[in-house]
Amino acid sequence: MRILRPCWSCCCLLLFCSLGIQGTPKAPSAAPEQVHLSYLDEPGSMTVTWTTWVPTPSEVQFGLQPSGPLPLRAQGTFSPFVDGGILRRKLYIHRVTLRGLLPGVQYVYRCGSAQGWSRRFRFRALKNGPHWSPRLAVYGDLGADNPKALPRLRRDTQQGMYDAVLHVGDFAYNMDQDNARIGDKFMRLIEPVAASLPYMTCPGNHEERYNFSNYKARFNMPGDSEGLWYSWDLGPAHIISFSTEVYFFLHYGRHLVERQFHWLESDLQKANQNRAARPWIITMGHRPMYCSNADLDDCTWHESKVRKGLRGRFYGLEDLFYKYGVDLQLWAHEHSYERLWPIYNYQVFNGSQEKPYTNPRGPVHIITGSAGCEERLTPFSLFPRPWSALRVKEYGYTRLHILNGTHTHLQQVSDDQDGKIVDDIWVVRPLLGRMMYL
Repeated sequence: MRILRPCWSCCCLLLFCSLGIQGTPKAPSAAPEQVHLSYLDEPGSMTVTWTTWVPTPSEVQFGLQPSGPLPLRAQGTFSPFVDGGILRRKLYIHRVTLRGLLPGVQYVYRCGSAQGWSRRFRFRALKNGPHWSPRLAVYGDLGADNPKALPRLRRDTQQGMYDAVLHVGDFAYNMDQDNARIGDKFMRLIEPVAASLPYMTCPGNHEERYNFSNYKARFNMPGDSEGLWYSWDLGPAHIISFSTEVYFFLHYGRHLVERQFHWLESDLQKANQNRAARPWIITMGHRPMYCSNADLDDCTWHESKVRKGLRGRFYGLEDLFYKYGVDLQLWAHEHSYERLWPIYNYQVFNGSQEKPYTNPRGPVHIITGSAGCEERLTPFSLFPRPWSALRVKEYGYTRLHILNGTHTHLQQVSDDQDGKIVDDIWVVRPLLGRMMYL
């Protein structure tokens, strides 16, 4: 067989032609992208976050009219973020907080500077106080590839179905990949939802690279822990977000486990003292305490780290959450949906046989990690556990409606079944005598 030797002049000509076709590399853009909102637990406010590729002023123009001039202005700051990948790509993350917003009023806004503006987006300012009924979309494990639930979530958002989103860890798969380009792609994908609703987050295991740097830089949450743990009030609920990952990535510091635990205890004490105003205490963390999936994840082990703590003895969260009467615990990580009976220490504590979620004597756990990612769905073990009430291996997400101080409504939407509601329960707890389970 004759061996063909490379013609270097031909190779050079091909390279030159391909460069000519592509043109010279684009100059870094000053146009805002990856726009998203968050609520920093300050009534009458909303924070806008976006990315540019060059340093620019940070301004939001906003108003009440969908067209015409936007008369209101707010300025903020930007921070350079250098990804830990080999290319050390640099992004500029802008943050501007809008204040003095009228509760429940719809605003139109754009963000950027004279060097480039975003398109116009809309959001509705959150209502103040406990006497209203927030509606939330809840899910985890949403990737840049195979984001099955996202088109339906976008439609729901356009129809005004939600007041906020809770993303319970694991973004993009992974935000750091391809020198953080996957993170950029993901943030662009969620923009139609996240630029219209406060997009509230907690970290998952897929955010771990470079000490969670992409997660910390891209999202702007309340508190001073770079979004690892924080809490906020929404209607009749106090919502607590925390990091299950401090129990697993100990090389970033064992002190984080202790710091978070003490913060959680202090926050839960205050929340209990405020039950008369905000009766519901809801937590969100990525890795569940319990699950019945057919894998070897932490939640399949009897002495799971999240449940029982380090070495099965230190800083476990189940006893803490039970002690302070957490009502609802939201989880993800497993790429499926599972609802548990009210549970503590593997014992079922239903309110009654007929109405298990009316005045339950233990917290209700919901695992909702089936929004869609490249890893597909997680199978369940052959036989359900006695504490598992319902298991759904379909793509979808959860709707949470905190109706008032006594009634909360949960639904699971199946994307596989064209939006069919495949789970529907009410959790009912009386106001009187409502403090702790103990």
